Amino acid sequence: MHRTLILTILSVVFGGMYVNVGVQHFTDTAWFEPIVHAALGDPTVWVLITGVIEIAIGIGLIIPQTRWYAGWTSAAFLVAVYWANLNMWVNDLPIGGQSYADIWHVLRLVAQIGMIGLSLAIAGASPKVETLEGR
Repeated sequence: MHRTLILTILSVVFGGMYVNVGVQHFTDTAWFEPIVHAALGDPTVWVLITGVIEIAIGIGLIIPQTRWYAGWTSAAFLVAVYWANLNMWVNDLPIGGQSYADIWHVLRLVAQIGMIGLSLAIAGASPKVETLEGR
């Protein structure tokens, strides 16, 4: 009972954080652009695409009927986008005009792993709903 309540609260909070960061991809696109690897092409396009994905995951984590899907999608997304954080670390790219010491990149990696774990815990604690009507 307590675990379910805690994961429900964490789902809503984590979902809200996703929505917030997703919106920031539209309101401050230039802040995110430096960490998009050049091999991907136009960084603005990728920042906007990831913003849409983050908003969708956030909403999915908030809505109980979509939490199972959003939890799995969040875990996969966090693995995929870590490439940008790794690019920032390896190439010492500044973001928001600031470069970070290795310890901050290590902490970011630990946080990323924690968020992946939380995403999987949310997915594991949420029933898979075949339709939005719950059937």
